[in-house]
Amino acid sequence: MQHSTKKNSRLSDKTKLLLKFNYTSSILSLVFGVLCYYFLDIKSIVPHAFFTYTILNVLNIFMFKRHGSLLVMAVATSLLSLISTIIIVLYSGGINSPFLFVLALIVLAGYVVTSLFGKIYLYSILGIVCSIYTLGKLDVFNFTNEIPGASKDHFALLSALFSVYLLGAIFGKNLLKTHHRLYKSKTEIEKQIIEKETLLKEIHHRVKNNLQTVSSLLSMQGRNTTNEQIKKIIKSSQNRVISMAIIHEMLYMNDNLSKIAFKPYVEELSAFLIKSVDGSSQSIDLNIDIPDVKLGIDTAIPLGLLINETITNSLKYGFHGRNDGCIGIGLQKQENSDEDYILTISDNGVGFSDETSSNSTRSLGLKLIHNLARQLQGSAIKDESKVGTTYYIKFKDVPQTLSPVA
Repeated sequence: MQHSTKKNSRLSDKTKLLLKFNYTSSILSLVFGVLCYYFLDIKSIVPHAFFTYTILNVLNIFMFKRHGSLLVMAVATSLLSLISTIIIVLYSGGINSPFLFVLALIVLAGYVVTSLFGKIYLYSILGIVCSIYTLGKLDVFNFTNEIPGASKDHFALLSALFSVYLLGAIFGKNLLKTHHRLYKSKTEIEKQIIEKETLLKEIHHRVKNNLQTVSSLLSMQGRNTTNEQIKKIIKSSQNRVISMAIIHEMLYMNDNLSKIAFKPYVEELSAFLIKSVDGSSQSIDLNIDIPDVKLGIDTAIPLGLLINETITNSLKYGFHGRNDGCIGIGLQKQENSDEDYILTISDNGVGFSDETSSNSTRSLGLKLIHNLARQLQGSAIKDESKVGTTYYIKFKDVPQTLSPVA
């Protein structure tokens, strides 16, 4: 609806401008013709070209009131102006005619309709000017200069006034009005963008606060039970919530509201998990090799949950009976695609049985790893040849599914 309204507004502006050009040029041509005929002693083709243009252009305006087609009126106006101007130029000095500048106005009139029309008239008129110059030099056609010597200065003055008035009163005024409208529109758009960015920041801030509230509720619930298994389940759920809260906090703090820098996010999430998961008393080295890439929120959240599951499993089970260990997280962009990535998550722990899979195990974490990889249009592959546990997650930076704020 808004696009249709803008289109109709532009069409209305073009119509008003072209009608104004037709009315003004017709009146000026009539006045110019009268002055040529009665005051400048120009009795032949030049004044009649002005009179003919006036009559045909008035008829063109009248016909537009009947058929209502802007394109038809624009074509007729351009052709009438072009033919009349060429005739006047040829019989008022050729390449030296002061009326030659009016051809430039015809180019502007063409651009008023469409850029295609403008380009067509631009190159056509350039060719016409070159042809007039060539014909004059070669003396192929003998066009008599009808302007008497005593009237040349007056004709040049009238031609300059004719051109400058049309340029200033019609096109110049319209350009200034259009510039003012574009500036006003630009200011309004910038204001709307700032308002929407502020709103989105506030949304991310509130989502982060709500997720932290959920985490606090889970923590309170965990303290109210003596069942260690339930406590572990609640703690795992709490970490998953925090992994999402960190993303919304980063979006709130940064200027980019749709993408986050992935490396800082992984560093913050990994540090939090090492401190929070049981076994944090162990000496765990963290090796993060991630380039400076930004990923969309619909990609970062599943990846954050996926990293949460793998690191949590490593901390809980991978270093059993050991006081130290190493966890590595790396990201590579595949060379054959702009959207495919490979995330490597590994540890040098004891690993787990080769017979354990997402289909056979009852572990929610292992099932989540594979489900989240599929959500990212990829897959999770466990490398059986490595010491400890190593996962290769192939994924795409999926486009956002949420529509922008209207």
